[in-house]
Amino acid sequence: MTKPLVICLCGSTRFMTEMAEANLELTAAGHIVLAPGCNLKQPHPLWDTEDKLAALKARLDALHRAKIDLADEVVIVTDHTGYIGTSTQDEIAYAEQLGKPVRWWSR
Repeated sequence: MTKPLVICLCGSTRFMTEMAEANLELTAAGHIVLAPGCNLKQPHPLWDTEDKLAALKARLDALHRAKIDLADEVVIVTDHTGYIGTSTQDEIAYAEQLGKPVRWWSR
């Protein structure tokens, strides 16, 4: 059996619905999918103050870079607008710096 491709999903958490769909499609295709695990745009006690939010955001950014390190490929998830925020732009640059293939997924 061939080792499954490890894919890291990147994109704004405003596209969590699209990320879930991309995750489903890629997993069904036989890939291992790494994706954001927290949606900081939704209220939660883990980030209900500015201090908690800032600290968690820094940890999550580092964690996502580690996911990119593990990935064979990076898939950028957007919607029909094609919006790419600063964090996603930074993730694309990081992946390209590592020589990871970057492709786009949108609905």
